[in-house]
Amino acid sequence: MVAHIGTVAFVGIEARLVDVQVQVASGLPSFTIVGLPDKAVAESRERVRAALGAIGLALPPKRITVNLAPADLPKEGSHYDLAIALGLLVAMEAVASDTVESYIVLGELGLDGAIQAVPGVLLAAMKALELDCGLVCAAASGGEAAWAGEVEIIAAESLLSLINHLKGNQLLNPPTAAIARDVKNIPDLRDIKGQETAKRALEIVAAGGHNLCMVGPPGSGKSMLAARLPGILPPMTAEEVLEVSMIASISGLLTGGGITRNRPFRNPHHSASMAALVGGGLKARPGEISLAHRGVLFLDELPEFQRPALDSLRQPIESGEAVVARANRHVTYPARFQLVA
Repeated sequence: MVAHIGTVAFVGIEARLVDVQVQVASGLPSFTIVGLPDKAVAESRERVRAALGAIGLALPPKRITVNLAPADLPKEGSHYDLAIALGLLVAMEAVASDTVESYIVLGELGLDGAIQAVPGVLLAAMKALELDCGLVCAAASGGEAAWAGEVEIIAAESLLSLINHLKGNQLLNPPTAAIARDVKNIPDLRDIKGQETAKRALEIVAAGGHNLCMVGPPGSGKSMLAARLPGILPPMTAEEVLEVSMIASISGLLTGGGITRNRPFRNPHHSASMAALVGGGLKARPGEISLAHRGVLFLDELPEFQRPALDSLRQPIESGEAVVARANRHVTYPARFQLVA
């Protein structure tokens, strides 16, 4: 018997459907995961084994094969743990297959069977809404996933409570959409005394969505003025809040399981590399310009930045997108920000 569990792989801010296929067959005892898994996915074998042991279940002494299809798509992260565990439970006939076939499942398992929050839950919920299916995630991520709209969400704290819910022995309450606590100490423009010309320039920049370059001697208040620009920008629309939250979700920056309505303000150090600003690295993560989407990117000490890093900002400023092209990955992140230097 082959069990099928749905989950997602993240390519930029796009969630692509992944079919987790679990087979328990006769043969020498083994546990193999195939389908281009990275190190975190390969280590899920031990987390799943320990989590099942914590609820009193042992893996059968048979040959266990887990295939993450499509096999040519790289699989990264620890959010495959829960899908693999549910697939094993279905293959072992501990859970009925029809109870989980219409859900997208993601979550990291602890050794004690607890389901822990993972990045990208909001993107997975949006994919579930698109496919008209449900979502299974950690209880800590339920408030984030609820912003996707009319999606059936099962937010469980542990693997045992999830199994009881699927069997009908326990009812888990659906999560409610949560908003992260607003930052109380946002710098306010009214705190600045004097500098009337500079404050007038900030108001024009905020009203027109312009970029700004400030020149002056050290200690004249340039950094202080730049930090107060987000406080006078117009409130974000619902669409903008969703865009910003999706980038923050894939980056693991959403705290408390809720989204934020504050415009982002990013202030990278002048030693930041081109990949740190634009995005990239081994897993093509979003850079500072994408994390500042719909907000402010402040480059203090602009002449100290590397010349290639500054030249790489030209295309994103013009197009509003950051295209990260690598030999094995081609990812596009939104990057519509206001540059202040």
